[in-house]
Amino acid sequence: MLAITLLVLLVASINYQLNLGYLLTFMLAGAAVIGMHVTHGNLRGVTMNLIAGRADSTPGNGSIGQIFAGSTANIEVRLSHTRKSQRPSLGLALLDDAHSPHWAWADIPAQGSSTVNVAFKAERRGLHRVPVLQAETRYPLGTFRVWTVWRPKSEVLVYPAPEPHAPALPSGEPRSGGAGAARVQQSGEFDGVRAYRRGDPLKLVVWKKAAKSDELVSRDTQQSQRYELWLDYAACATTEHEAKLSRLTAWVIAADKLGSDYGLRIPGREIKPASGEAHKRACLEALALC
Repeated sequence: MLAITLLVLLVASINYQLNLGYLLTFMLAGAAVIGMHVTHGNLRGVTMNLIAGRADSTPGNGSIGQIFAGSTANIEVRLSHTRKSQRPSLGLALLDDAHSPHWAWADIPAQGSSTVNVAFKAERRGLHRVPVLQAETRYPLGTFRVWTVWRPKSEVLVYPAPEPHAPALPSGEPRSGGAGAARVQQSGEFDGVRAYRRGDPLKLVVWKKAAKSDELVSRDTQQSQRYELWLDYAACATTEHEAKLSRLTAWVIAADKLGSDYGLRIPGREIKPASGEAHKRACLEALALC
């Protein structure tokens, strides 16, 4: 459209001998040519880096290692440059979304940096390469589009999708030399709790029970020493491999929320009972790669 407009102005100026028409035509053409170089310079020299550990996904917002299959994850990218000029209107999107890309735009200050979030959907579990990204700018006139393709050399571990309505946690297994069997309530919480005693560590308080009954209760450490909670692949009632992994994922999340020690048994690997964020991550990673 710009070229057609310039051509019409040039023909009209020649036919009617309009000096101001020539001036306007060449001014617009010069502005377009200069804009092409400005647009190229706006993207030139920009560095893109992934910010590790800053991706959110559902269910459960968390780090880049906590992306569940079927959820939408956001990867945070830092755009930076070292020159003394600003870099406005830089866009970033997935290259695969060529038909309807969802652009994230940012303005980079002089000798500074800015961050953008790019969303992608993790369809299946396992270890995947970070999607190919495309950066572009049309600044300042919009007459030219300068773009580049970026293939990050990073991988994302996608966990199995947790079962939406998973059954209660399995019964605890007696430790070596112990006797009897632990009981599990329908809510998925273990018996082996007692009334809160002054001085009990806060990590022993069962906050889920406290929210329901307005009474503080603590886990009975002696009870937990007699039984072990094992999340066993073979104990899942379903026969499908992915369904079993989905149920085990839901159990890992439930046991972690309760603060219980739990172990994981899957084909070819056994993780001893423990608790905490590092243990939860190790179990989810094992399920993702199973």
